[in-house]
Amino acid sequence: MVEIKDTLGLWERSLIAWPDGREDRTTFVAWLQGPKLFADLRQPANPPSFDGVSCLNDLEPHHLGWLAQQEGFAGHLVQTGDAFEWRRAIDFQCPGDAVDAGYLAFSDGMLIERGRDIPYIEHWHHTSPNLDPHFAARMRTEDGLLGFLVRVGDIFMYVRNRAGALPHGGSLAEFVKASSPQDARALLDCEISLGRVRDGSWLIGRSSLPFRVRSDLAPTFSRDCETITVCDVTAAGAPFTRQWTIVDLDVCDRQQNLSGSGHDDGVLSIFRSMTGRA
Repeated sequence: MVEIKDTLGLWERSLIAWPDGREDRTTFVAWLQGPKLFADLRQPANPPSFDGVSCLNDLEPHHLGWLAQQEGFAGHLVQTGDAFEWRRAIDFQCPGDAVDAGYLAFSDGMLIERGRDIPYIEHWHHTSPNLDPHFAARMRTEDGLLGFLVRVGDIFMYVRNRAGALPHGGSLAEFVKASSPQDARALLDCEISLGRVRDGSWLIGRSSLPFRVRSDLAPTFSRDCETITVCDVTAAGAPFTRQWTIVDLDVCDRQQNLSGSGHDDGVLSIFRSMTGRA
């Protein structure tokens, strides 16, 4: 039987199929699972060129439709009986009534997911050979934005919600299509970035905001481990530092036992090792 600890790391999807014969093998899908918190990014094939786009305000109308087709979310993975639920705190698309729940089983090294409430099957492949260090943080800004930072080995995902909530049950693509370019950009201003830690730099390789690709997230923890700052860019392209307050530290039981509990020196040392900065 699969347990949450068995899902730790980065998973990439090769297939989703439905009972009516439809299937998708081309969408890029990556799910990064921490001890409990997770992040997920899904991007359709054949993106337009984003050459020359360096900030939100540079996005042109021909970019907006493709961006609105993206999916992604972040939240808390829980096990309920034999099923798993991905409880979303942030969703790139409009929230709906359906529960994201499925049954997981391994087959020849592949993780098979079968929908619990909605019939589908997904094939997942583990693509992160290194699992240490692994931990995550749920965060909030002073003005109420919610964010997540998940790292497993040298892979990380960073998620920042948009400033305004999307309507429940609506279609993001339709809202973007019906909006002015300025309003459409605001609707799409939800960052889900996937990257790799190399030589102390946190380099973004994919993002729901493609102008963030090749940027260094450069997270820094405060000495009391209460806040995180990351490098960001304004809608007009000016670099700035965004500060987050940590509201939940997601550390595995083994690390917790080694390091103590709460924001003590042990946990602080773990999170310093996560960024290499303090």
